[in-house]
Amino acid sequence: MPDAMPDFQDPPRTSGGVALCGACRKGAACKLGVEREHMEDDGTVRFALTCPRDHEGGPDVAHGGWTAAVLDDCLGHVPLLNRVLSVTAELTVSFVKPVPVGRPLEVRAWVERREGSRWYISGEMVLLPGRAVVARASGIWVSRDNGHFARHERWLADQDAGPH
Repeated sequence: MPDAMPDFQDPPRTSGGVALCGACRKGAACKLGVEREHMEDDGTVRFALTCPRDHEGGPDVAHGGWTAAVLDDCLGHVPLLNRVLSVTAELTVSFVKPVPVGRPLEVRAWVERREGSRWYISGEMVLLPGRAVVARASGIWVSRDNGHFARHERWLADQDAGPH
């Protein structure tokens, strides 16, 4: 099993309150550049971040993969901050403007609706201080149980065994 721990209910957090995924725990910081996360009284979650230079795609702009990854991560934290484990089922990203590297950004994420185990979440990334929208995202997250990753490991082992 990888170093990322098999599963978690309450992940370790940075001093800025950012829940750390398995890949970011060793360094005790988000590798995507998320520095703070905070849930507002209305359930909206705000994230303070900066695109690290090592995620540069073009001259002084973030790689589109970084933008998609950080939006997936931030929107996926909404159920987690509501004490619900989930996985991404679908993600749509609109790249509005190139995202500058090394400049302060904010992601704001909110629940559009819930249907059973499905969370429909939207969000946007803005450049600070002017708040120009640089990207938008929406997607579906599905609640999961603690056995999710163990089942995945068994499924993967079956795939490695070849056709039956």
